[in-house]
Amino acid sequence: MLLNLLNKFSKKIAIDLGTATVIIYESDKGIVLQEPSFVAIDSKSNKVIAVGEEARRMLGRTPANIDVVRPLKDGVIANFEVAEMMLKSFLKKVGVKSRFIKPLIMVCIPVGVTGVESRAVLEAAVQVGARKAFLIEEPVAAAIGAGLRIEKAEGNMVIDIGGGTTEIAVLSLGGIVVGESIRVGGDKFDEALVRYVRENYNLVIGESTAEEIKINIGSADPNYSAKFEVKGRDLMSGLPRHIELSAEETNKAFKELLDNIAQAARRVLEQTPPELSADIVEKGIILTGGGSLLEGLDKFISRQTEVGAFVTDDPLVCVAEGTGQALSELDKISNVLSTGEQGMLS
Repeated sequence: MLLNLLNKFSKKIAIDLGTATVIIYESDKGIVLQEPSFVAIDSKSNKVIAVGEEARRMLGRTPANIDVVRPLKDGVIANFEVAEMMLKSFLKKVGVKSRFIKPLIMVCIPVGVTGVESRAVLEAAVQVGARKAFLIEEPVAAAIGAGLRIEKAEGNMVIDIGGGTTEIAVLSLGGIVVGESIRVGGDKFDEALVRYVRENYNLVIGESTAEEIKINIGSADPNYSAKFEVKGRDLMSGLPRHIELSAEETNKAFKELLDNIAQAARRVLEQTPPELSADIVEKGIILTGGGSLLEGLDKFISRQTEVGAFVTDDPLVCVAEGTGQALSELDKISNVLSTGEQGMLS
């Protein structure tokens, strides 16, 4: 009886703990927070100066004693202490601070993370105040958020391109039949642009500038035509300089990364049982995550796999919304969840 009452009155919080962005979804409210995964710390006092968007704006603009860090790498926690501080700050911002009725929290994780990495995420959720914490794999959450009926005996294929990883999975009967996670995501695309501009123009640009290029003219289509003015520091003279970069050049910079995604998608399809393959050919491949917004990516995946590919509605928040829906329907997907609660993980 007490447990049922606690479940009834507890807030249900879903967290898309992304390498680039943290998105928090609250049952009955929807998306309540969407901020970059950055934390600014004073290295002398170890005090948090800023979190989220405020910290991201400080990137490359701080004095020597302030470090702007990202506590997540490749979709998992790289710095536990900083990640915990970041989550506490975000949860406080959305009003999760009850000392009496603690929330239920579900966090999504990449396919194939180790037991140690899973435990770190569960511990972080419990440490920030969860009465009970759950983990769900990102492709499962993405499929639910995209409106797919994954509980049926039908094949569904999802490619979720996030900041740190690309998750590729074929799902049926509520779980992953074949899945693969590769460390290719938005961050790698940014790094590729930084490298391309440096090698071809002797111009040094930062992460923020690279992301701006990607958003404005980044393309998986070599025939896409657009240009963007890029400002940076000349490698030879050390002075500020600007160039004009074309969308075709971004495609050249991204070629190896795009090929990696396509090869992984083909590997997953090759391992898929024939009956499920027939379903995927009929339904197509669903693309989610911020990386799916890259110009022409759906057509590129279609050409490389010979299967239709489509970007879902609201791909940026699809995983968070799916995690929130999963938390509201725990009984239907309990077979694909990992759990932890206060007292269990100590």
